[in-house]
Amino acid sequence: MKKWMISVIVVVIMLIAGVVILQNVNFNRLGTDHYYVQTQGQGKKLEDRTSSGEIYTSYEYTLPASDANGTGMTITFTAAKQLRQGAWLMLYIKDGEVTSYEEVQPADVPAAAQSKLAAGQEGAK
Repeated sequence: MKKWMISVIVVVIMLIAGVVILQNVNFNRLGTDHYYVQTQGQGKKLEDRTSSGEIYTSYEYTLPASDANGTGMTITFTAAKQLRQGAWLMLYIKDGEVTSYEEVQPADVPAAAQSKLAAGQEGAK
């Protein structure tokens, strides 16, 4: 009886831990490369319909990006809302696709990435 009760408690603890992990871990960010961008422009407004006919809007951005080492590339990604002009974002990239992003403070952007992006913006002017 005692072993049975311990087994039930262990299973319940494992189930609770599993639920907590599923709620708090963003699996789109696991195993990704981090690139930084500074938003420019309003983004290209895209409208599409769901299978039920509802219209939803997203915004497409094509921006120069840099990793922490200063390696640059141009990245195209979409956002569910229009992004704040001049905001710094850290993009999570897996297999060439942006899987997630989050806004970061300028102080959190590595110096090499800031330098690379600043040089790219000056050349575009």
